[in-house]
This record gives sequence, structure tokens and C-alpha cells, in this order.
Amino acid sequence: MTAAASTPSDGTPLPMPAQRTGTPLPTPARRTDTHRPVGTPHISAAPGDFAPLVLMPGDPRRAQRIAERFLDDARLVTDVRGILGYTGSHRGVPMSVLASGMGIPSVSIYATELFRHYGVRRIVRVGTAGALPASVAVRDVVIASAAHTDSSVSRLLVDGVTLSLAPSYRSLRAAVDAADSVEREASDGVAVHIGPVFSSDHFYLDRPAVLDALERRGTLAVEMEAAGLYAVAAAEGGEALAVLTVSDHVRTGEALSAADRETGFDRAVRIAAAALLADG
Repeated sequence: MTAAASTPSDGTPLPMPAQRTGTPLPTPARRTDTHRPVGTPHISAAPGDFAPLVLMPGDPRRAQRIAERFLDDARLVTDVRGILGYTGSHRGVPMSVLASGMGIPSVSIYATELFRHYGVRRIVRVGTAGALPASVAVRDVVIASAAHTDSSVSRLLVDGVTLSLAPSYRSLRAAVDAADSVEREASDGVAVHIGPVFSSDHFYLDRPAVLDALERRGTLAVEMEAAGLYAVAAAEGGEALAVLTVSDHVRTGEALSAADRETGFDRAVRIAAAALLADG
């Protein structure tokens, strides 16, 4: 289907969005055989289009930016519903990036389809989070060693059991090692923290008592996807991790601008890529 420009009531066409600068990435090939559907309900890539190692930001524009900045010879392999996925290589190893959208239901769909239908072995979420304790600052990086949640996802996989949602140890260990290296090289004062996060089903629900209790129990940040990703990895036999850039502070109200959110995630992506490349 071809998108048409919208028109206001007087019939004057509105301008189309300006093209982004940078190296254009190839569009996915379209199969013309209508009797042999390709992909899943949410991903149009053909079998083999995704590498076994996948970076997963929430924002499709961030997926495009990661492909342009961190992947060699990246090509677009899916764009269903505006969710962009690319495959290329990083340090000579095949690697893909696919946006997840927002929230546990959305990340669960894309992670399940990658693990189940595309042979993906390892997914690392690279997203943003809101800091809870004063010891975690805006622009810091949080590696999520566990994910608490108010979602029912931790209770659905095994009847009568609330699962502990955690990343794969191999990816976590590799990310921690990479973080040590990144911190030694950096001179900007940005720190990397390792600890639990809270994956909330609610963005605007105001529950200060809940956040206070979570902080007292060592929770570092609030986000909306890690628990869903960890649950899917456990169910599908895959490996997962979340590496998060602190974009705002829940207590102080300090926050990155929209532009800074787009440019301030390089450190987290470097750590996440190292986790994907962990041996084994």
C-alpha cells in the first residue's frame, strides 16, 4: 500500500517528513509469491534474514541509528507496522537489530518470534530507564541482573509459581566485563551499575510507596520491558539481557532531552554488543 500525503480541510497538501541524513540502508526484498507467506504476523523477514545475535531497542528510530553506527553492511529486513529490523555484522560477526516497541506485551511478541521462528539465540535489550536511588545518575548505565514486575508475566509460565526473572549468566558476565573496560576508558564520570530493575506495566500510574519499597530493596531503575524479555527467553530456551541508559531520575525530575536520548546510548550499545559476542 502506498502512503498518501494528508491534506487539511482547504485541500492544500501537507509536506512529507524530511529524509534523515546518513547512509541510506537498503529496503527489504519483497517476495511476489502470494501462496507462500514469509515471516510472522509481525515480522516480514525471510528465514535466515536475522542473525543469531540481536540488539533490541524499543524505538524504531534507535534501531535504524544502531544499524547505521554499529553494524557493517546493514540491510533492512523487516518494517512491518513501522518496527524496523536490520542485519549486518559487528566486529566480523553477524548481528541484527530489531525494535521492540513499548511495554511487556510488545517486547514479548517480537522476542518470541525471533527465538521461535528465526533461530535467534541471544537478545540484548538496549533501552532507557528512570533511576531510583541517588547513587544512580542520569546518563549512567544499568545492567539488569534481575527484573521485578507488576505484570502477571512472572506467574503465567508455570502454574502456581512466581518465577524469578533473570538474564543469562553468560551474557551478564560478558556485559560486566565490558562495562569495566568501558569505565576505564571513559573520562566523563558516567558510571555503570549492576542490579535489579522494575519492569512496570504502567507509565503514568503514580505509586510512590511502591517505588520507595523497591528502592529500599536495592532496585536501581524503572523501565517497561526487561521482565517480558527475560520471561520469553526462559520459555523459549534463549538467552537475554537488558542494558539500559538512565534517561531520567524519578526522584529529582532531571531528564535527558529527546535529542540526548537519541545520541546518549552509545556506551550501552557497546556493552550490549559485547554481551552478545560472549563465547558459547
